[in-house]
Amino acid sequence: MAEKDYYSILGVPKSASDKEIKQAYRKLARKMHPDVNPADKKAEGEFKKVNEAYEVLSDPEKRRKYDQFGENWQHADQFAHAGTAGNRTGGAWTETNGVDFGGVGDFENIIDSLFGRRRSASKRPRRGADLEHLVEVSLEEAYKGATRLLNLQVEDTCQACNGAGSVNGRCSACLGAGAVVTSKRIEVKIPAGVTEGSRVKITGAGNAGANGGSKGDLYLIISIRPNEKFQRKGNDLHTEVQVPFLTAILGGEAEVPTVTGKVALKIPAETQNGRVFRLGGMGMPHINSAGKGDLYAKVSVMLPTKLNERQKKLLEELKAITS
Repeated sequence: MAEKDYYSILGVPKSASDKEIKQAYRKLARKMHPDVNPADKKAEGEFKKVNEAYEVLSDPEKRRKYDQFGENWQHADQFAHAGTAGNRTGGAWTETNGVDFGGVGDFENIIDSLFGRRRSASKRPRRGADLEHLVEVSLEEAYKGATRLLNLQVEDTCQACNGAGSVNGRCSACLGAGAVVTSKRIEVKIPAGVTEGSRVKITGAGNAGANGGSKGDLYLIISIRPNEKFQRKGNDLHTEVQVPFLTAILGGEAEVPTVTGKVALKIPAETQNGRVFRLGGMGMPHINSAGKGDLYAKVSVMLPTKLNERQKKLLEELKAITS
């Protein structure tokens, strides 16, 4: 029985789909993120648990091993190797060198034996695991690009055994795993033009490899906060511009908001309510390439209120000559 139930941590059933797991992770990560809960150590601890659970359950191979071996999933390959090297006899695994692996589920004996005499036989370099981290940005940051200082929990090479997993037997510093979990602060750059769900790769910022293997990568999963002024569709932006009644009838100019400020829009005479104007190149930048999307401004005509008697009389005269 695993001490940590990753499914319970994310609040999903064991039968949850990849999509359900990702949705649960994003919801919890937003709620418990250190930026949302500054100086809250409990929330920070829960955030670390959520990240650890998602790292395993979002990876099909890791999830398969976790479902089979529980919290000992990282040693699944050693268990399998131990099984194929021995002979099955009467419900117990007996190795040819005399090491008894006991009955099913006797993981401690297996680990001790593997890390003592057998683990040293496997020296092939193994690449470290990739990590994912949810990063929330504003629309303005997505337009200009941004930086974030992240606090990560990563697996690093154990200095006591230099990742070998054994010093005169089993390494007490890392319990024979060859790696230890450490806190790491890293500044990352978010490129201009990112969209909801973008995956930004930070090479070599993941977990340490084993036996001299390279580090894994860090993937930033981008979430963009809703914006009151703009609706984003791809790289295009849509907004609403209020135009006074007389400007819509007689023509003139109106101010249109953009991500970087306001621009003047020429309003032709007799512009109808709901008309959409396209402002080329004033949308979001294309990620990792030149050019920008467009900005679409929809006219919302403002009708006059609190008219005085003269204004009402003039409108009555206009009504009379146009009817």
